[in-house]
Amino acid sequence: MSFKRQLIFWGPVLLWMAFIFWMSTGEFTTENTSRFIEPFLRFLLPGAAPHTIVVIHGFIRKCGHVTEYFVLGLLLFRAFRGDSKDQTDWRWAAWAVVVLILYASSDEFHQSFVPGRTASPIDVGIDTVGGVIAQGVSMLMNRRGLREA
Repeated sequence: MSFKRQLIFWGPVLLWMAFIFWMSTGEFTTENTSRFIEPFLRFLLPGAAPHTIVVIHGFIRKCGHVTEYFVLGLLLFRAFRGDSKDQTDWRWAAWAVVVLILYASSDEFHQSFVPGRTASPIDVGIDTVGGVIAQGVSMLMNRRGLREA
């Protein structure tokens, strides 16, 4: 496969990884996101107890993990598949999950050095769930012929 074709498949993966890395900076600590999310939740749920707002905020943040790694999982499957017409999608999915777990682990390690952030093996698990769901979706799309070139 030519460099240009490789870039078409792997470029989006690298860009999304850079986006995830940026989301792991101090700009996206719980304290910083609470300045926007919690007032919005108070607007939507004016009668909610403060503890409820904090719990929902935490849930939204964890959904962000699932979403970030779901997208990464889709992009990794696509990159590993490349131009192949082969139907061995389980291998592409397996490699995608391996890379995803390694990247999620490295992301949590990175967060251990960022003030206001903490590293959590639970977050690696949450990230992995998003990536595994993406593999199921990717394999279904691949088997039904709904994939892009």
